[in-house]
Amino acid sequence: MTNISDLKNMLLEEKVRLTNELSMVGHKNPEIEGDWEPSAPDLNNPTADVNDVADSIEAFEGNSAIEVELEARLLEVDTALARIEAGTYGICRICGAKIEDARLHANPAAPTCIAHREG
Repeated sequence: MTNISDLKNMLLEEKVRLTNELSMVGHKNPEIEGDWEPSAPDLNNPTADVNDVADSIEAFEGNSAIEVELEARLLEVDTALARIEAGTYGICRICGAKIEDARLHANPAAPTCIAHREG
């Protein structure tokens, strides 16, 4: 049997981890609540050579990809926490069946049962 309290704690711990990781590659968008954006490198260094600038741009592109993945996962976690508060947690959003305990323990943010998991 699923212990919602344990799964909520797992989600809260993951949220802290994701937020910490996001803060290493980006920052919160001050104009849109809950949105993150990758941190841009400072390219205004007059002593930087072309290779330094290229390295900075490459790092920014890598951080952008990481930020997108982390932000998507954070949204999944926040949505699962909202489902807990709404009393709809553990119910497949497609068929309305109970999500399998093993699935929730593997991925506490899962919105669907195994039969309806997304590719």
